[in-house]
Amino acid sequence: MIVSPKFRGFICTTSHPAGCEYSVRKQVEYVKNQKKVNGAKKVLVIGASTGYGLASRITAAFGCGAATIGVFFERPGSKNKTASAGWYNSAAFEKIAKEDGLYARSINGDAFSNEIKQKTIDLIKKDLGKIDMVVYSLASPRRTHPVTGEVFNSVIKPIGSTYTSKTVDFHTQLVSETTIEPANEDEIRQTIAVMGGEDWEMWMDALKNADALEENAITLAYSYVGPEMTHSVYREGTIGKAKDDLEATVTKINENLKGIGTKAYVSINKAVVTQASAAIPVISLYISALFKVMKEKNIHEGCIEQMYRMFNDRLYSGDLKLDSKGRIRMDDLEMLPEVQAEVTKLWNQANNDNVKDITDIESYRKEFFRLFGFEFEGVDYNADVDIDISIEGID
Repeated sequence: MIVSPKFRGFICTTSHPAGCEYSVRKQVEYVKNQKKVNGAKKVLVIGASTGYGLASRITAAFGCGAATIGVFFERPGSKNKTASAGWYNSAAFEKIAKEDGLYARSINGDAFSNEIKQKTIDLIKKDLGKIDMVVYSLASPRRTHPVTGEVFNSVIKPIGSTYTSKTVDFHTQLVSETTIEPANEDEIRQTIAVMGGEDWEMWMDALKNADALEENAITLAYSYVGPEMTHSVYREGTIGKAKDDLEATVTKINENLKGIGTKAYVSINKAVVTQASAAIPVISLYISALFKVMKEKNIHEGCIEQMYRMFNDRLYSGDLKLDSKGRIRMDDLEMLPEVQAEVTKLWNQANNDNVKDITDIESYRKEFFRLFGFEFEGVDYNADVDIDISIEGID
């Protein structure tokens, strides 16, 4: 089958198996070309199929030589429909790990459920005994509570007042104004239930109770702060409330697991193009300006560069460089005052006449399609490809 990109808003409804494998191999190649990290050896990544979760798994495996178990919820392919990009990414990861003689197994299912938690624990106990690192990198729009059965749906909205700002459609490259009405109390509650820290805490409690954690294990979850210009819809909006809850969960996990020395951290990561970030209004214009500035300063990073730097320079360097709230700040380069000043200037200047020239909107567009395996120069998109790819180590 010849696969072409088909998209609807911020979702691409097709993905390319060869392109996804090419992307994963390029990330693996980057890590293998860096110095080895004396870090984790048995790693669980919850949300392992795309973005920062995938980059964390690649870094653990090919940077630290770790055995990895990945948990995700992805759609396999069929005769007439491509699999999700995360499925192809995971298939490629396991294929490359096997080539290098690394242990890699995957579990496909709802990570919020007790069933998948138990299935994961059973696999850990059977194959690895205990693990020394847990990465929690779930990005989902909804969650079914494993105890009450309530279904929660998250929203991206401001709190308290209507938010109006400029944005750019990266498909048409047209700048416009967007207005978002404020969330009500139930929408805030549901967003926290989906994107907050409760499920992370449940995972860690389940692993502890099963005696599946090594002493002094590390667990990480990922968050974002961002610039003032996006705070109303992000950090001070519904997502921000959920991220506050996620960050507060660090204290709970550290208290619950202090008997075995487990340490929990939240890493504040840099803005990148992901399926999750593409859904947030105004972020496309901000990231397009940010890419322009950071590339000019030669400090731009994607997911894999950032995750390798976190493992090598922070987690296993002896100097985490925590901020006043105890968070790892991998957005340190993004938030440099001189970077933010230039991004703000471009943001204020951007309009339909100049957005292509003063921002890197074309790179944003390209990075979006690369999430789904398209737009890579090293892939022949006119070639017939098998879209029904299996994942060898899946449970």
